[in-house]
Amino acid sequence: MILTGTLVNVAGILLGGGVGMLVHRLLRQGVPERFSDMVMKGIGLCTIYIAATGLLDGSKSLVTILSVVLGAILGEWLDLDGKIRSLSQALERRFSRAGENGGFAQGFMAATLLFCVGTMAIKGSLDGGLRGDHATLYAKSVMDTISACIFSSTMGLGVLFSAVPVLLYQGAITLLASVAGPYLGDAVIAEMNTVGSLLLLGLSLDLLGIVHLKLMNYIPAMFLPILLCLLL
Repeated sequence: MILTGTLVNVAGILLGGGVGMLVHRLLRQGVPERFSDMVMKGIGLCTIYIAATGLLDGSKSLVTILSVVLGAILGEWLDLDGKIRSLSQALERRFSRAGENGGFAQGFMAATLLFCVGTMAIKGSLDGGLRGDHATLYAKSVMDTISACIFSSTMGLGVLFSAVPVLLYQGAITLLASVAGPYLGDAVIAEMNTVGSLLLLGLSLDLLGIVHLKLMNYIPAMFLPILLCLLL
């Protein structure tokens, strides 16, 4: 099945997130705020490490710069951050229990970015669509299961809902790759990964409390290298 890797990935996020939610509900009254803050900053540092592994994959600086600039303009015009935040808040009102408000949107958006950008999400989805090879997504599933457990134990229920955008994002790439595979070479994948790694770096700065970026507005930047590599 062409979407097997993505479905396994989604199942891993739900499993890890469920375990983390159990820990979250058992310990939320007893975990001092300073420990939660330290965990979040630790996750931010780990995200820097993940981002650093892909920052230099691309070799066309102009493609990266144009992708980020044009993608940010497009995302701001579409107000993707505002729309996703509104969706997160609607889900929070619908599914969060009394006294648990506040962290749903942050967990949803942070986990979605972490799980959707980077080498493994892109390459694994492409491998599934082009060759029916799901090995990369299987490995990513293990990592995401662990990450979802850690994230949801700190951020709560919003992390589980990140499985939906992962399903749509990776599933769409896999299906498109099965059709448009001849147009996506190694150079395009490398540039897409570089832009994605930059977004992960932005996420880490947000988690560390250094700067707040409307990162969802930068999501279109990840797909612009497909066009720009052809033009440049």
